[in-house]
Amino acid sequence: MRKITNEELHRPSIDEFAAMSKMPVVVVLDNVRSLQNVGSFFRTADAFAVERICLCGITATPPNRDIHKTALGAEMSVEWRYYADTCECVGELRREGRTIVAVEQVEGAVMLGDMHLQSGCGYAFVFGNEVDGVDQRVVDICDMAVEIPQAGTKHSLNVSVSGGVVLWQIFDEWQRGR
Repeated sequence: MRKITNEELHRPSIDEFAAMSKMPVVVVLDNVRSLQNVGSFFRTADAFAVERICLCGITATPPNRDIHKTALGAEMSVEWRYYADTCECVGELRREGRTIVAVEQVEGAVMLGDMHLQSGCGYAFVFGNEVDGVDQRVVDICDMAVEIPQAGTKHSLNVSVSGGVVLWQIFDEWQRGR
C-alpha cells in the first residue's frame, strides 16, 4: 500500500470549489465558544461541500489565527456569514425555504440513522454551545431535531465531532441520491 500524494487527490482549487455544486445544507453554530471547534467545522464543511456556515452570537469569525490553525485554510473556501442572534439567522434561513434541524437531545428527536433528506429541499443544521447545547429559544423555532445515537456513559459528543458525524451521514445520503 502506498499513500496517495496531495496532487493525486485532484482536489479543487478555492475558485473551483466556489463554483462547484454544493450540498443544499447550511451549518449554524449557536454560540460555539471554542475557536478550534469553529475551525474544525470549516474543515468538515469544506470536505463535505456544505453550502455555507452561519456563525452566531459568541462564535468567533475569520480571520483568526486559532480558527485557521484547525481549519487549515478551509475558512477561505467555505462561505460564511455572521449573525449576532441565532434566532435572526434561523428566521432568514426559514425565509429561504430551508428545513431547520436542531442537532440536540430533545423530546421527539429523530435518531440520525432514521432521518432522510427530501430531494430538492434545503436544510439548516443547528449545532450548539459546548456546555449548554442549542439554546432553548432556538430549539423552539426549529422544524425538527436529530439526535446521534450513543452507547457509552457520556451524554454527548464534542460539538465538532457531532458535526462530522451528522454531515457525513447527510453527505453520504446526498451522494447516493444524486
